[in-house]
This record gives sequence, C-alpha cells and structure tokens, in this order.
Amino acid sequence: MAEDWSRVSIRPGCDLSLIRDTEFAGDVSIGRLDRRSHPRCGIRNACIEDSAIGDGVRIRNIRSAITGATVEDEATIEDCGRISYDRQPLCGVGMRVAVLDETGSREVMIYPGLSAQSAMLMARAKRINAEEIYTQTQDYIDSLHLHPRIGRGAVIRGCGFMHNVHVDHRVTIEGARALRDGSIFNNAPEETTPIACIGAGVDAEGFIIEDGRVESGVILRHCFVGQGVRLEKGFTAHDSLFFANCTMENGEACALFAGPYTVSVHKGTLLIGCQTSFMNAGSSTNQSNHMYKLGPVHWGVLERGVKTSSGSYLMLGANIGAFSLLMGQHKTHPDSKEFPFSYLFGDPQGATVVVPAVMLRSCGLLRDELKWPDRDRRARAGVPLRDRVIFDVLNPVTVNAMIDAIETIRPMLSRPADDDRYHRYKGMKLSRASLERAMKLYHLGVMKYLAKTFFPTGKAAEEWEFPPLPSDEEQIERDSGIWTDLAGQPMPRRVMREGLHAESVEEREGIFDKAFADYRQLEMRWIAARFPERLRPTAEEILRGAADFDRIVETDRTTYRDSLSAESAMLAL
Repeated sequence: MAEDWSRVSIRPGCDLSLIRDTEFAGDVSIGRLDRRSHPRCGIRNACIEDSAIGDGVRIRNIRSAITGATVEDEATIEDCGRISYDRQPLCGVGMRVAVLDETGSREVMIYPGLSAQSAMLMARAKRINAEEIYTQTQDYIDSLHLHPRIGRGAVIRGCGFMHNVHVDHRVTIEGARALRDGSIFNNAPEETTPIACIGAGVDAEGFIIEDGRVESGVILRHCFVGQGVRLEKGFTAHDSLFFANCTMENGEACALFAGPYTVSVHKGTLLIGCQTSFMNAGSSTNQSNHMYKLGPVHWGVLERGVKTSSGSYLMLGANIGAFSLLMGQHKTHPDSKEFPFSYLFGDPQGATVVVPAVMLRSCGLLRDELKWPDRDRRARAGVPLRDRVIFDVLNPVTVNAMIDAIETIRPMLSRPADDDRYHRYKGMKLSRASLERAMKLYHLGVMKYLAKTFFPTGKAAEEWEFPPLPSDEEQIERDSGIWTDLAGQPMPRRVMREGLHAESVEEREGIFDKAFADYRQLEMRWIAARFPERLRPTAEEILRGAADFDRIVETDRTTYRDSLSAESAMLAL
C-alpha cells in the first residue's frame, strides 16, 4: 500500500514479487531486488516512510516504521521496532563530552578519527587554547561531509528503537534495546571481519563507536568508544572516553579519560574524574570527585601503568606516579608522580605511605610490556591506527622520573626522620629504609634502560660508544627537555606544545604522527643530552647494573613460583 504511488520510485529490473505486506508513505525509492544476484533480498512486513532503499536489501518484520533513512546496498534490517532520522541529524558527531570535570570545564568534542592524543590536549589544555581547538575541530567535522545512513552490508537485527543513528558499512547491531543520536564507524578492510558492533541489551545515547565492540547490557551516555575497545557485561558510563584496547565490564565510569589498555572488569568498581592509561583496576576500586562544596569539580591523573588493589579508595585531586600500586584509603590528595614504580599504602588516618621503586623488582612489569602488543585488537582487524601507542615500560618519561627521584631522595636522607621515623614529602610518608633501597633500585632501573637501548641481543660492549653530545648548546637544551606521556605516546613536551598550537586538526595529527615515527631517534637524542659527560656510565657499569636488575627480577619470579607451587600443594586432593 502507499499513500501516494506517484511518490514511490522503483529501479528497473526490481522483482516486485519480493515486496510483500509493505506500506509506503512520503517519498520512497527502492533499488534493484533480484534473487539471482542477492538470494536473501526482499522487503516484507514493513512500513517505510521518506526513505531511500538500495540494491539487494533485506527488510523483514518492522513493528513500527523506517522513517527518513538511507539504506545502502545489501543491508539487512530484521525484527526491529522503529528506526528513524531527522532531516539533518548530527548522530553524536561534534558532541562535547564533559570528561574529567563533570561540570564541563574540560569538554572534548568527539568525531570519527579522534585520537587519544588530540583528545588529551583538548581535555587538559588551558581554556584559551581549548577554544581554538574547538573551532579547528568543528571546521574539520564540517569538512567530513558525513551523511547519516545505514551502510552497505550493515546488519540490524532485533533492535527495539533507533533514532538518528549512523551505521557504517558492514557494521552489525543485534539485540540493542535503544540507540539515540550516535554513530558506529567501521574502518576494517574488506578482507577482515569488522570489530565495530553493538550487541544485546545495549542502551546508548549521544555516542560514537569507532572500531569498538559494545554488548551485553551496556548503558552509555555521551561517550566515545575507540578502536579495539570492548565494553560488556552491564558496564555503565557517562561523559567518558575509551581509547585503544580498553576493556570494561560490570563496573561504572563517570567523566573518565580511559587511555589505551585501561582495564576494569569487576562489579562495584567506580572510575570517576580521572585520566588513566595501561591501568588495571582491582575490584571495588573507587574515587571521589565531589566534596559537596563546589560540586564534582575534582579530578586526578593516574600515570601510565597504575594498578589498584581490591577496595582501594582515592580522594581526588591526586596524581599517582607511573607503574605504581595503590592500596587502601588515600584521603590527602597524594602527588607521587616524582616516585614512579612505587607501592602506595593508605594508613588508618587516610594518609599515603610511599614505598618508592619496589615495583621495579616485579617480574610482572616485563610481562606487561610483552603482552600488550599481542593483545592489540586493532592490528588483528587491520584498521588504520588512530591512537599512537609506545609500549615501553622504561622510556624517557619514566626514566627521567627515576633520575629526578634519586636527586629528590638524596637530600631527604641527609636529614633525620621525624619522630614517627618517617620522612615527609608533599604530605606523603616515606621510611628511611625504603628511601635507601629506592636509591639503588632507581639506579639499576636506569642502567637496565640504557642496556636495552644500547645493547640489544648480539651487540658487543666493545663496539659501543655513548651517543655524542651536539656541539650546539641550544640543541643540547632542546634535546634534553622534559618529556610527557600523552595518552600512551611519550614525546618531548616541546612537540606537545607544537601540537597545541597547530592551526588545524590535520596539522596536529601530522605532528603527532611524525613524533611517533621518530620516537627512537628522539629518544636517542634525549639520552645523549640528558647524560652529560660527567654522568655517563661506562659500558661495563651499564651491563653490570642491568645484570643486577635482571637478577632481582628473576629472584622475584622464582619466589613467586615457589609460593604458587606451595599453594598448589596445599590445595591438592
């Protein structure tokens, strides 16, 4: 049936017997339906309003109507409720996500192709810079000329309600409960299976999913789900960003900047108002960003590789040093970024006791570095990589922090401890014994880094020389500058500033691409400039320190295995 058959157009060669029990309203066009070229095509038991239907499409059992849609060739829509589009829907593109600070002072505009690096600049930049980035981002979005559609070969099956949802080619949406104002993008080449999909029970509004998987009852509000990300098992999130290969299950995220490889899989875990990367959240991990005086304005940074134990609590703002383990209750806004690879214990009063450097002994650190590349879902799918990820645990950011930590600890040890036998630094408590041990461990960590850099397998110490310093003092100062970890990509801070002052999104991404490609060269120049002649260790010192480091790690591995064997024997039948 049709309200007005003159407004319904059908492509020549269409087999009309494949259109049954269907009602048309408004302007409708239908492509070529032919069982010889598309065996499963046809339209049955549907209502189609003001829509364009492509060749070889299969539409079955639409309980309400398909309204305002562009359905491209070979798409499948079956057993769904209402699917509708406004005249010029934004479909989540350009939406501002109130990440970190829930009041919206650090909003990130989301769009297809958003990288973790650009998002972090947007979230952390000063307001004057952020406004310029917003303008550039809007210009970039306008240049994309996105036209909402249900793309070629897409499959939508068993969905309750969809309004203003852009579905890219070969994307699968199956069993979603309700989707509103969002986009799902697929960048996988034709010969690989797309990552991008939405599964059963998902309820999402104001979202972009790019080469990510969201399923099994997830609830999203104003979120970006990046490449290789997997959200499932009833996870809920609002105003959050998830980048390369994050895995989130069961728990909750609010205003979270989840950098690459952030993992949370336990019920009762709340990640709120913080920035993470390579993080692993223990069960019932919790943070506070609301002190009831000014609203939820507090936020913090968990540097690369932070782990939290079961039941840990952190009062924001706080800054936790790289590859640290957070245990207990922390209520004094700790800033431990100067002490990477540490244990942080909360004492009964909520103060933070820092045991610096002890994570360097852990055999798990090197295991992490090896497993991350193997778990890159983006690489398996062959998608173009948006987020630039350097997997090195020891890199110019963490090594520079270790060198600075030694210089911080040395004057502390020249003074007596307080009456309770603790040294205090920025409100944190450190024992004298832990500081003395940290001096040695940090030194061995630096030697291990230099050995990995200069003496890969098969290179003899006799053939090696420390990289020469540039003759230009200005170049030395430039190369020895501070590095920053920009959402998984270590880079010189000067490069980050170049990205901040870029004049377009394309120029900014180009700057980060070049820094990623030149990482080893920039790293070598940093080493040459960071270690002046008087501080340069010899090859023998480097190799001896690295060997000592390896022995400590191997001892940890052996101890752990022996303990595991004892447990297994205890539990044997």
